[in-house]
Amino acid sequence: MDQQTFRLELAQEHFPEPITVTRMPGELGEHRHPFEAKALILDGSVSLTINGNETTYLAGDIFHLLPNIMHSERYGPQGVTYLVGRKDTA
Repeated sequence: MDQQTFRLELAQEHFPEPITVTRMPGELGEHRHPFEAKALILDGSVSLTINGNETTYLAGDIFHLLPNIMHSERYGPQGVTYLVGRKDTA
């Protein structure tokens, strides 16, 4: 998916303006977020592990994470850059 289409989709789903996040290669252990996140991978890769199931996302892929879902993150050898909308559900 391209950035323009992704931004339109986020707006239609009432997400605030997205931000760009860059992470260096490495891992972030199990944690959860109090917000809903929907992200478009721009460069590199990220792997999310939820309930023991790992899914890898590459440039052009989208991941959608509901609030308070326990997960871990692993960033690829070149790290990752993604455009993400974060929506509070409270």
